[in-house]
Amino acid sequence: MCLLIALFQVLPDAPLLVAANRDERLDRPAVPVTVLREREPRILGGRDLMSGGTWLAVNDRGVVAGLTNQPAPDGRDPTKRSRGELPLACASHATAAEAVEALVANVDPASYNPCWMLVGDRDALFAVAIGPAGSAPQVEQLGPGQYVLENAPIQAGSRKAAFVAELVERALAERPDPGAPATAAALATVLRDHRPAMPEPRTDAAGRVWAPALSAACVHADGFGTRSSAIVTVPAAGLPELEVSEGKPCETPLRDVTALWTADRVAELSG
Repeated sequence: MCLLIALFQVLPDAPLLVAANRDERLDRPAVPVTVLREREPRILGGRDLMSGGTWLAVNDRGVVAGLTNQPAPDGRDPTKRSRGELPLACASHATAAEAVEALVANVDPASYNPCWMLVGDRDALFAVAIGPAGSAPQVEQLGPGQYVLENAPIQAGSRKAAFVAELVERALAERPDPGAPATAAALATVLRDHRPAMPEPRTDAAGRVWAPALSAACVHADGFGTRSSAIVTVPAAGLPELEVSEGKPCETPLRDVTALWTADRVAELSG
């Protein structure tokens, strides 16, 4: 499970701003941020050390790609390719439009466990659904606005997505100014919020029981929870700015890692 919040062509100084929480098993090894690709384009993001993929990738041209998992009745199929390959593949392109075009042309959804994605840059934002098997990737181009993607279709308006959207509205209303730095700080408060969208456990169609804590922006559950967070600010020109919380966002402050765009060695920023 993960959470993505996108503000597209809303801010005067940043055409795209993405705030994300990564929810995963607590014992699954991962690196919250690193250089995923050195050049042409350079790509930053987290790395899952079990499957090698990422949940959020951003390149030096301003393309941002993130995913959330589609819950499956029988759980994840370990014989399929890691869906974490997909954000990295999208971020290898110069524009979001090119990334989505290549995704549709080259990705066989049957090869991956199903997921939903947001892929965007300064000029375009797309919602992409991968799965079920036998269908082509489904793409919707989104207009300017605020979007929340969790583990449900973006069009469905889940209770968690609606609740997080309300938190975003309140946080933006309380920010001191409409600029990107104040907006990023406001969204950071949303990523740290523990209040559940659903106060009671729910049972899905497969008979699985979902604890109320899973409906919060910042998840704390038994052996599972929000492992890290990131805020990506894509300005009108220049390199994207990237802040990462390398632990639970409610306990670990965001750290500016924008210098990774120009660092010669990843180790320079590992301390």
